[in-house]
Amino acid sequence: MALRAGNQNQAARNGLTEKVLTLDTMNPCVRRVEYAVRGPIVLRALELEQELRQGVKKPFTEVIRANIGDAQAMGQKPITFLRQVLALCVNPDLLSSPNFPEDAKKRAERILQACGGHSLGAYSTSSGIQLIREDVARYIERRDGGILAEPNNIFLSTGASDAIVVGRAWTVLKLLVAGEGRMRTGVLIPIPQYPLYSATLAELDAVQVDYYLDEERAWALDVAELQRALHQARDHCHPRALCVINPGNPTGQVQTRECIEAVIRFAFEERLFLLADEVYQDNVYAEGSQFHSFKKVLMEMGPPYAGHQELASFHSISKGYMGECGFRGGYVEVVNMDAAVRQQMLKLMSVRLCPPAPGQALLDLVVSPPVPSDPSFAQFQAERQAVLTELAAKAKLTEQVFNEAPGIHCNPVQGAMYSFPRVQLPPRAVQRAQELGLAPDMFFCLRLLEETGICVVPGSGFGQREGTYHFRMTILPPMEKLRQLLEKLSWFHTKFTQEYS
Repeated sequence: MALRAGNQNQAARNGLTEKVLTLDTMNPCVRRVEYAVRGPIVLRALELEQELRQGVKKPFTEVIRANIGDAQAMGQKPITFLRQVLALCVNPDLLSSPNFPEDAKKRAERILQACGGHSLGAYSTSSGIQLIREDVARYIERRDGGILAEPNNIFLSTGASDAIVVGRAWTVLKLLVAGEGRMRTGVLIPIPQYPLYSATLAELDAVQVDYYLDEERAWALDVAELQRALHQARDHCHPRALCVINPGNPTGQVQTRECIEAVIRFAFEERLFLLADEVYQDNVYAEGSQFHSFKKVLMEMGPPYAGHQELASFHSISKGYMGECGFRGGYVEVVNMDAAVRQQMLKLMSVRLCPPAPGQALLDLVVSPPVPSDPSFAQFQAERQAVLTELAAKAKLTEQVFNEAPGIHCNPVQGAMYSFPRVQLPPRAVQRAQELGLAPDMFFCLRLLEETGICVVPGSGFGQREGTYHFRMTILPPMEKLRQLLEKLSWFHTKFTQEYS
């Protein structure tokens, strides 16, 4: 004991006060994690907001955060029925109030009966409240035309981060990641991708395998490109999973049924576990586009695919027409997963206790909304339709305004909540960005933010083909504000181009 104290005193005398945990000694996987959607450009936007509050003069009066798919932060009103039932669940004393419709009260009582101690403040089972998992199964069956869904294959989750159900996607990926060196697990992800994937793979020390979407064909997914990516990856890792985002984030495309069938055949032949990010399934706008779930297509393809191809598909309450990001509710359904592995998945989830109960309650209302005989049905339908109709108009407006601007090209926003336009940047601007140690599109987006207050995310944070430059922008601002934003952004690009031409 005396010797140890003497060593500590000697270390203190020698000035050895270095911390145990430093950038050099921390987990290197965590250090490699990057998340562009909330990256340096957003930190600068926060600083600018603070400066505006302090009265610092800027060329703009507000920062418009078009960087993230947060509908209610952009002014979208919550759906009345969802919040009524949630209020009743959180404060059951309101069940005697005449200010709530009877169907909302019945729904709240039903959810509370399924909770421990009849309270939303109790833990649920790790996989989520059984009643809600059963409601999710019935929702999937209705959505997919009667194809059976098993509640035991459904796990409720701690929400979605912009597009994917983080907790459960992370859990599925954690199960898949194994091996070292050339046998490390590889996961194929689309480029452009939603940066949660690259961040999660970095954290888990898995290998990111990029496959490129075809910008010239409205961001189509091409199986020949999947084949190229897979064969190249096999030289340095063991590809075990394929991720598809449909509708696309950040690209806004909606995959055709033929494309989904081709992807399933490819995954089956190459022995890849399929991860289907389907959180934007309510957000389809373009004429001729339609959402097809991977589960439905897989089952309708019949043997050998239906009985063997492993699939995990994700959905969330953060997007769609509801936009309830802050409540963190979602689910994953696993199909054809080995029963013993499913038990291991449940064990992993148990470590995290359970998803937040308010998010589970909201999910229940999303998967089983009012029916025509309910008093709340007419208002619910009107509010839901109003949100989706306006989003469709915003998608069309975004494409139209950008494509009228010289040097900007925007593919149709067929679905989801974002546009991903390509911008031409003059060689001198590219050179200046390199002198500053910035990606050219980051340089453009920073200048845009400083001069107009518009916050968008550079395409380099999502991945893009070499020599092309993009940015991701949400279509969520109110219509008039969106129109002004699009016009101001187009004007700034012209000014920026002239400055560096």
